[in-house]
Amino acid sequence: MQFDSLDDIRAFCRDLPGGDVRAAENAALRQQVLTKPPGSLGLLEELTIWLACWQCREIPQLERVTIAVFAGNHGVAARGVSAYPQAVTQQMVANFSAGGAAINQIARLAGADLRVVPIELVRPTRDFTIGPAMDADEFLAAIDIGYRTVPAQCDLLAVGEMGIANTTTAAMLCAALLGGGAGHWAGRGTGVDDAGLARKRAAIEAGLDLHRAISGDALEMAAALGGRELAAIAGAVLAARAYRIPVLLDGFVATAAILPLTRLSAAILDHCRAGHVSAESGHRALLRQLGLKPLLDLNMRLGEASGAAVATLLLRAAVACHAGMATFAEAGVSGADK
Repeated sequence: MQFDSLDDIRAFCRDLPGGDVRAAENAALRQQVLTKPPGSLGLLEELTIWLACWQCREIPQLERVTIAVFAGNHGVAARGVSAYPQAVTQQMVANFSAGGAAINQIARLAGADLRVVPIELVRPTRDFTIGPAMDADEFLAAIDIGYRTVPAQCDLLAVGEMGIANTTTAAMLCAALLGGGAGHWAGRGTGVDDAGLARKRAAIEAGLDLHRAISGDALEMAAALGGRELAAIAGAVLAARAYRIPVLLDGFVATAAILPLTRLSAAILDHCRAGHVSAESGHRALLRQLGLKPLLDLNMRLGEASGAAVATLLLRAAVACHAGMATFAEAGVSGADK
C-alpha cells in the first residue's frame, strides 16, 4: 500500500482491517480443555488468544518473527538535549550490523529476524524549535520506509528505534497531542544532568509555542514535531495492520511514534501490545493514556527494541503451552466437575 498523502493515512485509519473473531473464540475454547484449571496460565492465555485473533488461526505460531529497529537523527539535538553526540546514532547502527548490541543478543535468543533500518542519518530532521522537523513529503517517505520493512508473511513484529535526542521528540509529541507540558513528559533520556534536562524541557516548550497553530491535526504535528524513525515505526504498524500481524511495541519512543495514529482511531491499538514499560519517566504515563498494559516491567530504558524483544520470549512460552499441552481427553485426565 502506498500513502501518497496524509489523507490516505486518515482514510486507512477510518476503515481498519479487523482480526479473526472466530479464531480467537476457538483459541479460547481450546484453553478451556487443556490440562490445567481454566485461567490458571493467566496472561499467557490472554496473549495466545490475541495472537490467534490477528494470525487468523486457532493455534498461533511464532516461526517468522521480525524485529525492526529504525534509526534517525534529530535537529533538536543541537539544543544540547542529549548526553551523547549525534554521531552515536551512526556508530550504534554499525554496532548493530556487527552484532555487538544488546538487541543482537536478544533477537538471536528469541529466534527473530533483526532488521536495522537507518534513515538519512547524515541529514537530520530540522530543529522543531525554529521550524517544522519534516514537511509532509519527508514524513510520508519515512512512513513508506517503515511500511516496506515489514514482510507480508510474518507471525509477529516488534518495533524499536535508535536516535540521539529522540526521547525529546517523543516527549514533544506527547505534550503536543496529550497536553501536560514539557515538565510532565520529558525525562533524562540518555542520562542528561539537571542542566540538560532544563534545556530539553525548554526546547519542548519552544516547539509547543511555535507550532500551536497546527495543534488540532495529529498527522501534521507528527511531521512538524516528530522524527524519521518515529514515522517509520508508524508506517510499520500500519503495514502490520494491513497484513494482520500482531505487534509488540518497545519503549517510550516507539509508543509515542504511534500516538498520532491513535488520535485518528483508537482501534489502531487492537493489534498492538506494549512489550514493556520503560524506566523513561514519560512511558508509564503514556501507556496509561493509551490503555496499554505492559507485559514486562524490568526497569529497562535502552531502546533499540530490546524490551519488546524480551517480551517475545514470553509470547513463545504462551504459544508453546497452547500448542503443546494435551487436552483432558488426550491425557486421560478428569476435567472439572460440572
